[in-house]
Amino acid sequence: MRHRGRHRRRRRGRAVRAFLAGTALALTAAATMISASQATVTDDGPGALKPLAVSAAAQGTVLTEDRVPQADLDRLAAGMGRPVGVGAVLAGADRTLRNSGDCSAAERGDLPVSPAATRAYCWNTDDTEGWRAGAVTTSGDADDDGFWGSNRVILSGWSRTGGAAADRGLARVAFVDADDLDHLSYTWVLLAVPVDGGRDYRGLASHVSGMVWYQDKLLVTAGDGDASALYVYDMNRVQRADVTGEAVGRVAGGWSAHGYRFVLPAVGSYRLDGAADSPRPTTVSLDRSTAPDSLVAGEWTLDGDDRTARLWRYPFSTAGGQEGLLAADTDGRVRASEAYETKLTGVRGVLSYDGDWYVSRAAAGRERHGVLWRQTTEGAKAAKCGAAGSHACWSGHTESLSYWAETGEVWTQSGRVLFATPLGSIGGSDR
Repeated sequence: MRHRGRHRRRRRGRAVRAFLAGTALALTAAATMISASQATVTDDGPGALKPLAVSAAAQGTVLTEDRVPQADLDRLAAGMGRPVGVGAVLAGADRTLRNSGDCSAAERGDLPVSPAATRAYCWNTDDTEGWRAGAVTTSGDADDDGFWGSNRVILSGWSRTGGAAADRGLARVAFVDADDLDHLSYTWVLLAVPVDGGRDYRGLASHVSGMVWYQDKLLVTAGDGDASALYVYDMNRVQRADVTGEAVGRVAGGWSAHGYRFVLPAVGSYRLDGAADSPRPTTVSLDRSTAPDSLVAGEWTLDGDDRTARLWRYPFSTAGGQEGLLAADTDGRVRASEAYETKLTGVRGVLSYDGDWYVSRAAAGRERHGVLWRQTTEGAKAAKCGAAGSHACWSGHTESLSYWAETGEVWTQSGRVLFATPLGSIGGSDR
């Protein structure tokens, strides 16, 4: 793989790890009072995970791998110019996230009450108006030493909710330079899908509720109406857009990416097997504690829905030339290696590490906060807060969870707030 320098970065990683050890951010008294008064989830939780026979679950979770022909990618690159990598994108970072002290009281109210965030940053209103925050992944997913090349990076996914009807559903990713955690800078990259044999591209229509950067690939969840479940991007194939405008694709005079300077075209996808009851992977994360590393997936459920939610995992390939891709058989089919049911309703984010599963429940009704449960096949635990000992202590709308093993932190975002909290503080964890 390109741009590694692993041994040099491992030494620096230990220094960074020491630097990252910090105390929890203090929430405002007002936010704590609001969350305590609105927290209504006081039940004993979803109980233990129910293991499912993989053979039975496989019928609904099988994916089929589809590659974009290399000729199409070459044709697109010939028209747009030589692709660039992550470093070139970060070099163009021209926007800045606000540190927690500059966040408003309302924004800080989106932070969890317990466990408290150890780092928090806020996106600017003028940069996110008409867009919805989605999944987060980091260079801690991409490489176990936490670096990509010489950079520490956070990727933040967003989808278009406002503007012209033709623009709604567009997906973009903020490439965040996280080398200096006191000053996060970023720039936007539009996600796209090649069309017409690589002569053009269209914008990806997706809420980006799940996203995992593993090795040199970025796996992104597709929209509900898409036959594909996941799209695959090559992080070494970012293209420059040379026309500034709202259009997406080839235009008079060059290439446009909805006003952004960079566009990332898909190199492949994974489609569902087509069964009516197939669980769509709406939230995904990486688990480096398995052998091989695996992609964890979960389906969303509505709060109050009596249907159980399914959680499952796919192994990543260890074969040469398959870097960053899921382990497919000779027919290009990918099967789950493990599956469970959870009784939790309102499922949003899912994470797995060392046999523990972390599942977040969205805030229900007028509640401000949700719940983050740690589940195993033996039971479930969650933090408590407020005088009544409610479990509704987590941020209300986190749609993905990304564990940065190098630092021991889980990264996510809710509303306009990007934050991290130690894995060892979640759900009564004894890590």
